Amino acid sequence: MTENDGDGAQVSTGTPRETVEAADPPIPELVIISGMSGAGRSTAAKCLEDLGWFVVDNLPPALIPTMVELGARSQGNVARIAVVVDVRGRRFFDNLRESLADLDAKQVTRRVVFLESSDDALVRRFESVRRPHPLQGDGRITDGIAAERDLLRELRGDADLVIDTSSLNVHELRAKMDAQFAGDDEPNLRATVMSFGYKYGLPVDADLVVDCRFLPNPHWVPELRPFTGLNEEVSAYVFNQPGAKEFLDQYTELLQLIAAGYCREGKRYVTIAVGCTGGKHRSVAMSEKLAARLSAEGVETVLVHRDMGRE
Repeated sequence: MTENDGDGAQVSTGTPRETVEAADPPIPELVIISGMSGAGRSTAAKCLEDLGWFVVDNLPPALIPTMVELGARSQGNVARIAVVVDVRGRRFFDNLRESLADLDAKQVTRRVVFLESSDDALVRRFESVRRPHPLQGDGRITDGIAAERDLLRELRGDADLVIDTSSLNVHELRAKMDAQFAGDDEPNLRATVMSFGYKYGLPVDADLVVDCRFLPNPHWVPELRPFTGLNEEVSAYVFNQPGAKEFLDQYTELLQLIAAGYCREGKRYVTIAVGCTGGKHRSVAMSEKLAARLSAEGVETVLVHRDMGRE
């Protein structure tokens, strides 16, 4: 509210409006993965991706602060970012120190992970895949390794975590990354349960295949034929057959054993294909129950009915 003070000026007499400042968006946690070519950067990045990190491969260092700002705008949806920086972006590499200083000024929690390996191990790895070192040019693999060590020496000295992979296999490297970044939570297996019909072919991406054709086919029951395994009557028919419930119980127990082994070996994703003749009745009903069991046990599960509706 305003009043005239007699000289034509407008004077405010109301209560000043309170100014509400928006809270600053949360700044994502950042891990920069670098190190020697052939030392396992891709494996380390894949491990963080499996742990729920947002991973960007071969991002120019000058763009790292921008990536963090974009993550902050996601309102917590991107809380952890991992960036792989290597000599493939060597013309941008000089910008890395400036980017790190910028991140420190913005109080971004960041760690640098450096993957190291001996010259002998790196030479064996490059020779096994028959690929040149990215810095060897017209020289030998050892020339490229020496050039890369010289380029990365300062970054290695500033790294928060150095992992020597000379004698590590893929599973052992993943175990080290899990130990550093999984926190108190054990990395969990993620499962896709997919029903399918054998007459349409096996799913090419299946890790495990379950055959439900040992159960009577609802297709031959006239009143059930039009429906699918999503129908309560069809599901009841399937699980009232001898061996159906026992199979579900025992296969779920077997999956617990397999899941524990997969996690120990660094495998975080599994596709379980459940098949019957047409992928409409038995496999759908069994997939629904199996996916529900896995979800109840804390497994992040996606359910897909590949062939339902194709007939």
